[in-house]
Amino acid sequence: MLVSPMAERNKETILEVLADYVDDTRSAFGLELGSGTGQHVVHFAQALPTVIWQPSEISPASQQSISAYIQATKVTNVREPLAIDVTQPWDQWAGLSQGCCDFIIIINLLHMTDQGLEGMFKGIGQLLKPGGICLAYGPFAVNGIILPECNVQLDNMLQARNPEWGLRDVEELRQLANTNALRLERMLEMPEYTKCLIFRRREL
Repeated sequence: MLVSPMAERNKETILEVLADYVDDTRSAFGLELGSGTGQHVVHFAQALPTVIWQPSEISPASQQSISAYIQATKVTNVREPLAIDVTQPWDQWAGLSQGCCDFIIIINLLHMTDQGLEGMFKGIGQLLKPGGICLAYGPFAVNGIILPECNVQLDNMLQARNPEWGLRDVEELRQLANTNALRLERMLEMPEYTKCLIFRRREL
């Protein structure tokens, strides 16, 4: 079981936002892209038992960690992780069917995604049901401005590792979403200079 101190710190605040969108009187299906250690998905599953959660990870070590968290917490509403490479076309995302998701969760992934960003949003638009929610959490730029200095340093560090990485501008994401039948519904300020972006799939 891998442990991310950051995930431990932010899992409850993200859950508080997510819970506003969950109707606990009906069952739902949620997909997490880039699940990392598995700490988030089991935390959400314990608090939101009407949602069946599908974690995903491309890293074998992270897949093993997710499975270990599922076993250790004995959650029954989390499926075994799928190997999803978000840089691939959405119809190659482990056989997930169009319109199967009520929720798609993306935590601290967008700033480490390069050429796959447009394809990822296309996949989100295809997999979400009409009215479904995509929650994207992380540090973001707003109108080309990155604040505070610690986020500027993070952006520089990411781009030094990969020139295609770096903090995404909310406007860039809003436009990508718009071309894929998604609209940016809310932007919430979160602790540690992060934000939650809530995208909703347009009704048919």
